Amino acid sequence: MIWTLRIKLMRHEDPWSADIEIESSTTLDELHLVIQSAVGFGNDHMYEFSIARNERARTRDVFDDENGELYSTAIESIFPLEPKKSLYYLFDYGDSWYFKITKTQKRIHEPKEKVKYPRIVSETGTKPIQYPNF
Repeated sequence: MIWTLRIKLMRHEDPWSADIEIESSTTLDELHLVIQSAVGFGNDHMYEFSIARNERARTRDVFDDENGELYSTAIESIFPLEPKKSLYYLFDYGDSWYFKITKTQKRIHEPKEKVKYPRIVSETGTKPIQYPNF
């Protein structure tokens, strides 16, 4: 099934977000690569996903390389989330690029013929520059 996820950059001076149609069976590791491609970042830092009340909450469920859950957890097993909790993606522990990921209310549908997924269906704001002072 095809879901639409909204990826929103958090705590950045220039807002950016994108709606991405993606297979519900996509793993978190694959989602990481989709987000990297959408923002134009190089895949050169560690990352993690977490479920929590906010992006820096102490109490959270973490999906990272250490526990290996990045590779075995599909997005369809995460949603729907518990009330007041969200899915976050942290890329680069030094620069701390935080993204909030939500499942939109757009209709779930079967993949369409001749359409390549994942795909960006809308984008707003300015893409961040990974290394602005480089």
